[in-house]
Amino acid sequence: METVEAVFRIESARIIAGVTRIVRDVGIAEEIAQDALVAALEQWPESGVPDKPGAWLMATAKHRAIDLVRRKETYARKLAEVGRTLEDVPPLEPADAEDIDDDLLRLIFTACHPVLSTEARIALTLRLLGGLTTEEIARAFLATEPAVAQRIVRAKRALAKAGVPFEVPYGSERAARLDSVLEVIYLVFNEGYSATAGDDWQRPALCEDALRLARVLAGLMPKEPEVHGLVALLEIQASRTAARTGPGGEPVLLADQNRSRWNQLLIRRGFAALGRANAVAAGAPGPYALQAAIAACHAKAVRYEETDWSTIAVLYGQLAALTPSPVVELNRAVAISMAEGPAAGLELVDALAEEPALKEYHLLPSVRGDLLARLGRRAEARAEFERAASLTRNARERELLLARAEERG
Repeated sequence: METVEAVFRIESARIIAGVTRIVRDVGIAEEIAQDALVAALEQWPESGVPDKPGAWLMATAKHRAIDLVRRKETYARKLAEVGRTLEDVPPLEPADAEDIDDDLLRLIFTACHPVLSTEARIALTLRLLGGLTTEEIARAFLATEPAVAQRIVRAKRALAKAGVPFEVPYGSERAARLDSVLEVIYLVFNEGYSATAGDDWQRPALCEDALRLARVLAGLMPKEPEVHGLVALLEIQASRTAARTGPGGEPVLLADQNRSRWNQLLIRRGFAALGRANAVAAGAPGPYALQAAIAACHAKAVRYEETDWSTIAVLYGQLAALTPSPVVELNRAVAISMAEGPAAGLELVDALAEEPALKEYHLLPSVRGDLLARLGRRAEARAEFERAASLTRNARERELLLARAEERG
């Protein structure tokens, strides 16, 4: 029944969060949420869809959770581990919206706990909070279903073994934990925005999942400037989606994009989120807010030639000071090449040639090839584009780089 599955996909994260508060185990909570879905699939076709289907699923899941606590003798061990008694089980009266939001925030921090590997955090977050099936996650990241399923199972076990509390961190731990959450959302979006491997240049569904999670987090943590900064960055980046591919799915570079196809609603939302980030910031902007400010510079330019590259170069300089990275320096070199000329940019790029982190990074020779081409050094540019093509694992990007090499014939 499509209606049941649609409702469950929308409500699953809140249901799992609410049940986790009872059983204190995300693995068990997900199983109980799935049981509630099965009950709806069995009952709704006959009884009709309830007036509040989400509340029905939540109540059913919580009933089953409490029944499990009361019936299963084997669950006594779990209760002892988390120091709970039957009297600790919350009543079945519907929780108010703030309680549900608190549970959802706890689930976000649990799924993104640093005790898990980055890959595990991504898979578990998409499963529990994005509502994606194992098959969908595997397809999005070009992995096998069994591999993703095992990754999720191991993640749940790791959380249980480590005794990760179902809570929102406070104090000194909060900043580090929030960084982990933001990183997961950012990585999910980036994989959708520029796929690292496979036949597709973009996977818009992943961008949409990441953007939805970022918006939810912003609603739950309205006083965190970097949460708003991330939302602003993703909104503005997502605005370009329609213009980033041609009729055959081929990549279209920023300079060649039809900016009339950029989504102005998303741009306005991005600007508004950036304004909120700046309004609640106590000091200098953080890395996501700075990246959002860079994206905003591009969004403000009606034509590529009108881009304020000088400001972008300054912003990249601030970003490099805040979070030193060869990749940030490479992007700063591009901005400087546009503001001051390709020779200035090439000098900075050549200084990065021996950076270990960029040895297999295809964008280093790609950028160098572009700068050499602008300087009229065609043969050298061709060699760089060919090298970049050999390093990328994305088929569409490889075709683009080889075509750019051919142009320098």
